[in-house]
Amino acid sequence: MLSEQSTPVIRATLPVVGAAIEEITTLFYRKLFDAHPELLRDLFNPGNQANGEQQQALAGSIAAFAGMLLAHPDTRPDAMLARIAHKHASLGVTADQYKTVNEHLLAAIADVLGTAVTPQVADAWDEVYWLMANALISVEARLYEQHGTPEGGTWQRMTVVGRHQETPDALALTLLPADGTPARAFHPGQYVSVQVELPDGARQIRQYSLSGAPGRPEWRITVKRLCADTGPAGEVSSWLHDQARIGDVLAVSAPFGDLTLPAGGGPLLLASAGIGSTPMLAMLHHLAATGSSRPVTVVHADRTPTDHAHRDELHHLVGRLPRATLHLWYEEPGHRTAAPASALPAPSSLPALSSLPSLPSLQAPATVSSGRVDIGRLPLPQDLTSYLCGPLPFMRALRGALLHRGIPPQTIHYEVFGPDLWLARQ
Repeated sequence: MLSEQSTPVIRATLPVVGAAIEEITTLFYRKLFDAHPELLRDLFNPGNQANGEQQQALAGSIAAFAGMLLAHPDTRPDAMLARIAHKHASLGVTADQYKTVNEHLLAAIADVLGTAVTPQVADAWDEVYWLMANALISVEARLYEQHGTPEGGTWQRMTVVGRHQETPDALALTLLPADGTPARAFHPGQYVSVQVELPDGARQIRQYSLSGAPGRPEWRITVKRLCADTGPAGEVSSWLHDQARIGDVLAVSAPFGDLTLPAGGGPLLLASAGIGSTPMLAMLHHLAATGSSRPVTVVHADRTPTDHAHRDELHHLVGRLPRATLHLWYEEPGHRTAAPASALPAPSSLPALSSLPSLPSLQAPATVSSGRVDIGRLPLPQDLTSYLCGPLPFMRALRGALLHRGIPPQTIHYEVFGPDLWLARQ
């Protein structure tokens, strides 16, 4: 709870700080990386720094947290904190690093706002920061404890045992612990971090959803190559596509992520676009493996059928669920192109049959439409629980359509790949 002396100060200064928060966070990252260049090399995503998304995400979370302290002084925004804490734990963030962030963030606030930052104002925003930081440290400590690892010690060595080029831009990698033990259990919808050493010596980290079946001895991730046409090329995704081979050993984190499939028998909507289908695949694998009879509406959007990673697998999984329906939207439904020869896997790079769940030869009937997803065309019950994953505009449009139909907002959940800009763009 924000103290009595700080509450009026934050209430008075939040509009000013909020108006300048992106300038503040941009300066903060500049100060942080000048003092600790190793953090940019080995922890933060340079692409997200270059396009400003990391700054926007930090700005949004700080402003949102301060606003919540004022609007709901007796409660803590656990949903927002959990999302951030899971991401931090997957990166191996430690409590000491919060002190470094505090130093440079408060310095950036003072530099941007100048004389408006009196000692009283500085103390009040310091209090906001540590309320948020200490809450995150507490959640992250519990996450490390749950995985039986020391603080920051989330990494394990895993061997690539399968490689399959799903589409020209999507690569599926099957992973087993290098010590020969089975991979640890995960909840459908969770992700792992993968750390690779790039040619310049930097050790960069990215998160990838676990796209295979929970409860198996191996994990599977599906990596989309980020091309330079819409921003900086993906350094880690390109490295994995070009360099990761069967037998290679990667540093991989424990599973994290709070967007997980709940128990129960209520109806579900699993809606994805592009590579956002990956957490939904794990959820569908779990539902199929447990013989679920839940009503499940599966929606997926992609540019073309050829670009739809794990397309046949999705049909098979939905076909195994007696009360599931599949609805596909493609920008170019009739478009078919063969994968370039360089993208097709060599026979030795295909995953071993034992690494894949058995799938009956069922093909779920699907409605296939062109253009953007129109959720208004689908019969959806009011007691629906929705899971969304894909580009931010896609998720915002679907959430708005669901709210328009009277679906309660607390039943609509989402996963953002990369910095969480949902709060930053409220």
